[in-house]
Amino acid sequence: MANSWDALAYKIGGLSEIEALRLLAETYPDEVVFSSSFSFEDQAITHMILSEGLDIEIFTLDTGRLFKETYSVWSSTNERYHTHIKPYYPAHSELEAFVEKEGPNAFYISPELRKQCCYLRKVEPLGRALKGKKVWITGLRAEHSASRRSMDQLEWDGTHELLKFHPILNWSTEKTRAYIEQNNIPYNSLHDKGFVSIGCQPCTRAIRPGEDFRAGRWWWEDNSKKECGLHVHS
Repeated sequence: MANSWDALAYKIGGLSEIEALRLLAETYPDEVVFSSSFSFEDQAITHMILSEGLDIEIFTLDTGRLFKETYSVWSSTNERYHTHIKPYYPAHSELEAFVEKEGPNAFYISPELRKQCCYLRKVEPLGRALKGKKVWITGLRAEHSASRRSMDQLEWDGTHELLKFHPILNWSTEKTRAYIEQNNIPYNSLHDKGFVSIGCQPCTRAIRPGEDFRAGRWWWEDNSKKECGLHVHS
């Protein structure tokens, strides 16, 4: 499959976001999934999928340490679109052993322990969510970090052995917010309080004027280490 996606990428390049999502859903029925963290970006894509009735499963990774505002927008989304977004949770035995050994705030101690926490709460559940799928839809945008500016909209994920499609990769923050407002889409109220990238509550803060998009995530670490592992692949 990794050798045959060039033609698909070319075709998608000439389509709108919704048309591209529909093409993927029709090409790989029951094998396309979208991971949502209920961010601005993810809510925009959720609206595209559900308002068009596309055959794309939506799931979320509930780490157990999310903001109450995140749970609120999750509930509002289910109600607005009459849907049931599927949750994936950490494997409890491994997480319990980690917290017992390292403590509940181990992620502040070292990047290695923080990444281990991310792995248990996010990466391992993601692997289960993507098992047997052919396409993974994400809400990544190029503005989020320097490393994402060179990404292709459709790419091969060698770790999970599937295609990754980023439908709004090249959207600006202004365009994303405008789309949310124009379509009256539920969104996380933390976005109105300076929060850009919203993850687990202990690891997320609002950014200050002039700060980088990722400054609000794992702010106690060096910028070069700021990845949770979800989008690191061969």
